[in-house]
Amino acid sequence: MENSYRIFSGNSNRALAEKIAGNLGSKLGELELKKFSDGEIWVKYGENIRGNEVFIVQSTQPPAENLMELLIMVDAAKRASAKRITVVLPYFGYARQDRKDQPRVSITAKLIANLITVAGANRVLTMDLHASQIQGFFDIPFDHLYGSSIFLSALENLSDNLVVVSPDVGGIKIARSYAKRLNANLVVIDKRRPKQNMVEIVNIIGDVEEKDVLLVDDMIDTAGTFVGAIEALKAKGARRVYGAVTHALLSGKAIERLSASPLDKLFVTDTIEQKEKMIDKIEVLDSSWLFSEAIEMIFKNESISSLFDNDKS
Repeated sequence: MENSYRIFSGNSNRALAEKIAGNLGSKLGELELKKFSDGEIWVKYGENIRGNEVFIVQSTQPPAENLMELLIMVDAAKRASAKRITVVLPYFGYARQDRKDQPRVSITAKLIANLITVAGANRVLTMDLHASQIQGFFDIPFDHLYGSSIFLSALENLSDNLVVVSPDVGGIKIARSYAKRLNANLVVIDKRRPKQNMVEIVNIIGDVEEKDVLLVDDMIDTAGTFVGAIEALKAKGARRVYGAVTHALLSGKAIERLSASPLDKLFVTDTIEQKEKMIDKIEVLDSSWLFSEAIEMIFKNESISSLFDNDKS
């Protein structure tokens, strides 16, 4: 690997960043990241990056320090005369607020897009956005990877009697791509969300009786919605229930709920670092190889469409 690009990381998911760099035959670049006594963040690049391509790997899940670290790292790289700055967001936080669905609320997905752009980023790379249209919030090039290529090797021999379930109408496109590749039928859950982290299952569109079901989604937070879907599917006669969810936030009572649920297996990726001990029902899959391939292609100015085309056969 040439020395004309460097990979740096903040504190949100350093383990993943190290694997990404390792896949490319390199180590993470030198970066000093400290805090003043009051918590203010200070960043300094420990090596010359003038004229180099810089890739900054940082997920932006809470706490807000993860986002602030990213913005300050981007600003510092710009002021150090980096040639091009690509922000690699394994998980794009604050994406759930992508529209004004109530009076007097913020569209945080657009706000984050503005902040990253104004800070000095030239390009963004992420995986499995909560809503694909968020790409349109950016005025800089944006590459959107799909996690399905990570999950498929683990799922292809899961069952010979499988149906793929979309948790809502918005997830049909992704669920359909899984169903196509796994040669399975598609089922959709019709649900209502009376408030955050709470969902009412209204109807299940499709047959799940005596079937093994795979519930696919982009993220799992408190697991209340996810477990509610599992229970509804079991009530309709589902035999075994599996999950494939890209971003495992697992906040609040998520682990407790999943442990007590009739879930058989949940596959997640490492886009969010899991600092708590995982339960046996959860298997974490490596996403670093996909980001590494994308980074190398971006650096070489090659098309990466083969990595993010979720409709390919």
